[in-house]
Amino acid sequence: MSVVRIEHVCKDYLLGDQKVQALKDITLSFEPGVFLAIAGPSGSGKTTLLNLIGCIDTPTSGKIFINDQDVSGRTPDQLADLRARTIGFIFQTFNLLPVLSAIENVEYPLLQRSDVSKEERQRRITTFLDIVGLSKYAHHRPNQLSGGQRQRVAIARALAIHPAIVLADEPTANLDHKTGEEILSLMKQINREFGTTFIFSTHDKRVIAKADRLVRVEDGEIAVLGVRSDTEWALASQKRSKRDAATQPHTHP
Repeated sequence: MSVVRIEHVCKDYLLGDQKVQALKDITLSFEPGVFLAIAGPSGSGKTTLLNLIGCIDTPTSGKIFINDQDVSGRTPDQLADLRARTIGFIFQTFNLLPVLSAIENVEYPLLQRSDVSKEERQRRITTFLDIVGLSKYAHHRPNQLSGGQRQRVAIARALAIHPAIVLADEPTANLDHKTGEEILSLMKQINREFGTTFIFSTHDKRVIAKADRLVRVEDGEIAVLGVRSDTEWALASQKRSKRDAATQPHTHP
């Protein structure tokens, strides 16, 4: 079973009167428990791909399956319900509600869930704030927390819904080097201990180094697909580097 399966997906946007093809015939599948990085330069299509996996956007053509269920033809309300139950999000800018405490931010997405009792909400909040090491800051608001602590609250919030997938869009971009390393190590630890699926959109080499699977997107297409430790990945990366070097303009003294 694949936690995500993408079949011949294309995504087009209109820019004025011009059609821009952000993604071109993408076919991928990811197994449960993967720690995966979707890498690529700005404008390559990686964030578009992440948004499609997160059911924030819909493909122009092709199909997307989450836990083997086709989500391509669902209504906005159906997609919102799917996100609330299945997909946790971690954002570059944290996206915490400033008037709410850490406890309340983690609880917020659970308030939309009629299937989660008050007792179960409290249990999950306590559990996940403890997992991210923020129990003693539970009543602090975001402006009383450091950047790393805010991202830990965001991780706890994402995990509290018991997601099939956690999607992270440049989660280290607004953090200093040391804090970024700590946050990545925390997410990797959660991935290993609980089998939580993490999918990143990133150009951060630190994220790529920790990923066990990598997808590189260039100009809306899959340029490299592989496992971090595979010789094939290393060879493909070397070929890409050589190709990039060959296309750079040469200067002469």
